[in-house]
This record gives sequence, C-alpha cells and structure tokens, in this order.
Amino acid sequence: MSVTLRVNGVDQQVDASPDTPLLWVIRDHLNLTGTKFGCGLAQCGACTVHMEGQPIRSCVTPVSSVAGKDITTIEGLATPAAQAVQTAWNELEVPQCGYCQSGQVMAATALLESNKNPTDADIDAAMSGNVCRCATYARIRHAIKDAAENLE
Repeated sequence: MSVTLRVNGVDQQVDASPDTPLLWVIRDHLNLTGTKFGCGLAQCGACTVHMEGQPIRSCVTPVSSVAGKDITTIEGLATPAAQAVQTAWNELEVPQCGYCQSGQVMAATALLESNKNPTDADIDAAMSGNVCRCATYARIRHAIKDAAENLE
C-alpha cells in the first residue's frame, strides 16, 4: 500500500503495510535514523516524534493513522523552543550514552511549545514517559529550565 506522509515539511510517498509502525517507516524507508527503537511498547520514549506538534510514540503508531498529518522527527526540529532545548542540552552536557536523547529532546520541545515557564511538576509530567537508563534526569530538568529562561 502506498501512503503519503508529510515528514519534516516534505511530502513523502512510501510503500508500506498500513499496520507498519511509523518508527520503521521513518528509519527504514526515509533513512531518518535519529528516532530510536527502545522498547517497542511505547514505554520508554526513545521513539518520540511530533504529530501535528504533539509528541507521540512512533513504535506503536501505525503508518496508516498518520497519513496526511505533519510529522516532525529530531532531524526536522527548527522552532525557537527546539533550538533553546538543543543549546541547553549541549551547554549542560545532558547526554551520557545519548541513546534516549532524541526522544527526550522531542518531549522537552513539545513541553516548551505549550508551556514556556514549566514548573518541576510540569516537567515531571511531560517527561514521565521518557526513560534514561543513564539517569540524567537532574540534568534534563536543569536543561529544560535553562531552555525556558532563554525563550523569555
């Protein structure tokens, strides 16, 4: 089946089964490998992308459900919030192994797009579905707060 997706602002035609997870279409068909496979159960957040600006887990999202919708991967982030998050991530050296970081950045960017001054509770709620096996959670929170300050 042929599906038309709008990924990072570009219409893409892909031949994939309708139930193929969006993650595999992004990685295997479009060769955008910044989005990672973690658990395959939508529990870890490594596969987070934005659909119409909202974070979703691409490992459990069938490609047929996103046809015609705007999908943004880590490679396509270009908003002021995304730039502030990425700058803070680099300045505070948030990543340790780095595997989960694209999902973390996607979730943090979505938070700051909707809430420019998040509390600790807001950050915890927005980031709760993103697991970091290296436990860099304190640096992640600090980076989100720094990014929020730089947006003001």
